[in-house]
Amino acid sequence: MTGPAFKAMSVEEYLRSEENSPVKHEYVAGFIYPLHAQAGVSRTHSAISVNIVATLHPHARKQGCRLHLADMRLRIEERNTFYYPDVMLVCDTDTGSDLAETAPCLLVEILSPSTAQIDRVGKWAMYTALPSLQSYLIVHQDERRVVEYRREGTEWQMREVVQDGELWIDCLEMSLSLEDIFGGVL
Repeated sequence: MTGPAFKAMSVEEYLRSEENSPVKHEYVAGFIYPLHAQAGVSRTHSAISVNIVATLHPHARKQGCRLHLADMRLRIEERNTFYYPDVMLVCDTDTGSDLAETAPCLLVEILSPSTAQIDRVGKWAMYTALPSLQSYLIVHQDERRVVEYRREGTEWQMREVVQDGELWIDCLEMSLSLEDIFGGVL
């Protein structure tokens, strides 16, 4: 005897069901996956997210960019996928849908034990395929360490910044230091 088969749903069904759902779901190629983070993130995870947004927000506003913290969907149309990045910066002039952004220039994921592998591999592949994306930051929450993927021409360059240092945010033409990210936390 076999269990019930998973049934794919359309984007429209996903968006309708997500509208009233008490739990956020990511949508990948027709299938939904509940976000474990909905039950709550750690205090450290939350503080790091707020630090990043607090640092970037004044610069984003001055440049007419939109900055989102964990609740705005990212739609990757070519891959039929929706994710909820921890931090997303969008500087395009297209307002797109009120339900999802499609052209971020910066994405940040803060590693949690339950999402680390997805953030490092699955999301990396999806995110770096976005033509608008300039930087993808993977932030550790248990040590002062950020893995930075930065687009240089058609190639992606990776580097790790540990303890101290700065990350250049191209779309805002500013640097983000590890002290900005981890100050008061680690």
